[in-house]
Amino acid sequence: MNRIFSGVQPTGNLHLGNYLGAIRNWVRLQNDYECLYCVVDLHAITVWQEPSELRANTREVAAGLIAAGIDPKKHILFNQSQVPGHAELAWIFNCVARLGWLSRMTQFKEKAGKHKENASVGLYAYPNLMAADILLYKATHVPVGEDQKQHLELARDIAQKFNSDFGVEFFPVVEPLILGGATRVMSLRDGSRKMSKSEPSDYSRINMTDTADDIAQKIRKAKTDPEPLPSELEGLKGRPEAANLMGLFAALDDQSLETVCQRYGGASFSGFKSDLADLAIASLAPIQEEMRRLMADPQHVDSVLAEGVQRARALSEPILADVQSIVGFLRA
Repeated sequence: MNRIFSGVQPTGNLHLGNYLGAIRNWVRLQNDYECLYCVVDLHAITVWQEPSELRANTREVAAGLIAAGIDPKKHILFNQSQVPGHAELAWIFNCVARLGWLSRMTQFKEKAGKHKENASVGLYAYPNLMAADILLYKATHVPVGEDQKQHLELARDIAQKFNSDFGVEFFPVVEPLILGGATRVMSLRDGSRKMSKSEPSDYSRINMTDTADDIAQKIRKAKTDPEPLPSELEGLKGRPEAANLMGLFAALDDQSLETVCQRYGGASFSGFKSDLADLAIASLAPIQEEMRRLMADPQHVDSVLAEGVQRARALSEPILADVQSIVGFLRA
């Protein structure tokens, strides 16, 4: 069976964009792939984290993944920092990857902004760690969105250069898995910006821990335009807020955007928002209930992660031992 690796950072509340853009699709992939799902806490510390918050966020993300349907018995769910091979292979890849490759990574430029001289080395080099995350398990496929395609290309380049440098056919050339069911969820305050936990306004996103009242209020206050909803897809052009809200409805109801346009074309936003709020609340309620139950039992969440760590180590250690031998490390 083909093997998938994918990860999510523990840097604050999971939100609807995380769920519809990635997690729901990860759940569906479990039937067809051997899956490793990782809470990437090493990536999180590329920017400073409050230690107690990092631990709490790691548990919350793990609880959210389980509540959404990730099965930690059939697949592997773990936190990255507890498998030493990630950091060791990342260092080896630091010595394989070229500075020119990393300098072309657009996400570093976006995250560092005008103050790149003050950014951590980890933030600059984290695409190498991402490559290590994937290749430490010889994953064959990685689910990717638009913002991660460049990093996967780098992982492919590193795998090919390692194989070429050492004259081996060791690492697979990983294939991207473009998910047709993934939804790019935008901010409720600005339809041109991706929904993000880093947005200052909490009204820009629907958190997976929000109450029903919170969800209804956020959708009610979501930015719109003065025109009625369009009855055809063509009518969404140049209307990012309408496209976002109708896209949310389509994703939550598992139907096409075209069907939503046909159903609500000509309607006002107020009635549509009421239906969207009801749908979002009903769709998220069972996940939120299970997530609250899990978060009330942190020892159980910790035990699930610990079991996943042991299984991830067992899978990665023979691969890392082969890497050490290929590189020429004298092993005790």
